[in-house]
Amino acid sequence: MCVVDELVERVDDQDRVLGVAVSRRQAIREGWLHRVAVTVCRDEGERILVHRRSEQLSRFPRFYEVVVGGAVQVGESYEQAAARELAEELGIRVRPRLLFTFLNRSGLSPHWLGVHEAVVPDAVVPDAVVPDAVVPDPDEVAWHGWLTEPELRSALLAWRFTPDSHEAFGRYHAFRTAHP
Repeated sequence: MCVVDELVERVDDQDRVLGVAVSRRQAIREGWLHRVAVTVCRDEGERILVHRRSEQLSRFPRFYEVVVGGAVQVGESYEQAAARELAEELGIRVRPRLLFTFLNRSGLSPHWLGVHEAVVPDAVVPDAVVPDAVVPDPDEVAWHGWLTEPELRSALLAWRFTPDSHEAFGRYHAFRTAHP
């Protein structure tokens, strides 16, 4: 939720846990490295899920995102945090796959970003409409939709996206190109 300050572990410049638990707010304020897990969701037709953050959120309200995620809490792995965030924010219960990590210096403060991918089953079956597989938490997500890659590239130029979205999607696209 937007009002809870999570406990995170400080990490070093090699992404090794230093064993110190701090609040995420303090880690951001002090510029301490910590971990964040995000997931790019795509459907079986290769469309990518995009969402607009709620106006109530303290960080980047009303901005669009290509990724879903949040802080890796004390004792969690990147994968556990990614799965938890998908369930909390979008009601998606799939197992995300960690693709890569990198030291991200965009956004509010530097952090290690674990980028995952999850394939969300298609919401439409021939001759039948199935309820949307995405059930967003309205405190977190104001809108969501599925975009083709050309539509997303246009949106990235026209809409206000979070800094992490630009960086993570660029690296995700490069990864997918190198590892088809």
